[in-house]
Amino acid sequence: MLITKNIELLVVHCSDTPNHQNIGAADIHKMHIGFGWDGIGYHKVINRSGIIQNGRPEYWIGAHVKGKNKVSLGVCMIGRDQFTDLQFSSLRSVLNTWLYLYPNAIVKGHSSSVATNKTCPNFDVNSWFNEIDN
Repeated sequence: MLITKNIELLVVHCSDTPNHQNIGAADIHKMHIGFGWDGIGYHKVINRSGIIQNGRPEYWIGAHVKGKNKVSLGVCMIGRDQFTDLQFSSLRSVLNTWLYLYPNAIVKGHSSSVATNKTCPNFDVNSWFNEIDN
C-alpha cells in the first residue's frame, strides 16, 4: 500500500503511442497486464480530448518509475510528442489537485525523475509547469 505521507514525486509520462491514436486507461491496463504487471501502472491517464481517467487507485503503489514507485504518483498523457491544449489543461488540474493533497511533492517528467534512456514525456515538464504556475 502506498503511504501518502511518503509521496515525494508527481511523475508525468506519455504513452508513446501515435499522436492520433486515442487510447485510454483500459487499453493501457491491457498492455501492462501483457507485460506481466498487476495492471495499469499509472494512477491517472489523460486521453487526447483531455478526459481524465482513473488508473491504479492512488493508495496502490504504482508501476511507472523504477525505484521510485513507493514515493510517487504517475499520470500518463496519451500520445508521443504532440499533446492537445485540453490534455495540458487536464494535466494542470491533476497536478494541482495532487499538490494540494501532497504539498511536499515535486513535479517531474519521467525522464528527469530517474536515470533512464527514455525521453518520456517528450516535453520539459519543469519548464512547462513553472510557466503555467506563475
